[in-house]
Amino acid sequence: MTGSSSYATDSIGILVVDDHPLLRDGLAALLGLQPDMRLLGEASDGEEAVAQYMALRPDVVLMDLQLPRVDGVEAITRIRHHDPRARIIVLTTYRGDVRAVKALQAGASGYLLKDMLRHELVDTIRTVHSGRRAGVPAALAASIAAHVVEDSLSPRETEVLGHVAAGRSNKAIGEQMGISEQTVKAHMKNIMEKLGARDRTHAVTLALKRGIISLDDAAGDGDA
Repeated sequence: MTGSSSYATDSIGILVVDDHPLLRDGLAALLGLQPDMRLLGEASDGEEAVAQYMALRPDVVLMDLQLPRVDGVEAITRIRHHDPRARIIVLTTYRGDVRAVKALQAGASGYLLKDMLRHELVDTIRTVHSGRRAGVPAALAASIAAHVVEDSLSPRETEVLGHVAAGRSNKAIGEQMGISEQTVKAHMKNIMEKLGARDRTHAVTLALKRGIISLDDAAGDGDA
C-alpha cells in the first residue's frame, strides 16, 4: 500500500477531506475505533487535499464534494492524475448530487451519503482498500439515475441558470446570450419544471446543491 508509518503493514492509512471540523472530528473518532485503520491527515479544501495526498500518500481518501477553492470532483481529478491508483470514497449530503456522478467518472471508488457513514463507512473503506470498487448502494443508484435523467438541463438551460445565479434579470440574460426575453422565460419555465423548483431562487439553490452549476458559473462576466 502507499501509506507508510510504523503501524502494521496491513493498517489502512486514511486522509479525511471535509470543510466542516465537526465532521472531520467525528470521522477521526470512528476511525480511531478500528484496529486496522489510522488517520494520516486532514484537509479542509480541495487544493489542500491534493497537497496532503502528495505528501502523505494515504491508502484511502474520504472526499467531500462541496469544498472551497477547489471542489471535490476537481480534487479527485488532480489526485488521480498524479496517482491513477488512488482510492477515493466520495462523501455527500444529497442523494441525487450530479457531482457524485462526475466524481465516479473521475475515478472515485465509492460513494456514501454522510448519514450512512456510521453504518457503511468502515466496510466501504475495507472494500476499497482491497482493490475493489464499492460502487453505489442500490437505493442511491436509483436516486442518482432518476436525477440525472429527469433533472438533466441542456447546456443552454445551464447557461441561463448561471446568469440567474449571478442575479441578472431576464432582460439582461437575453442581451448577454443574444436571445429574446421570452426565450429566457421559456428556458426558466423548463428549468423549474425539471428541478421541481418553486421559483428562480429555489432553482438556483437546488442546482448549486446538486452540482448542476457552481459558484464559478454564478460569478461569470457581464452586468446584472
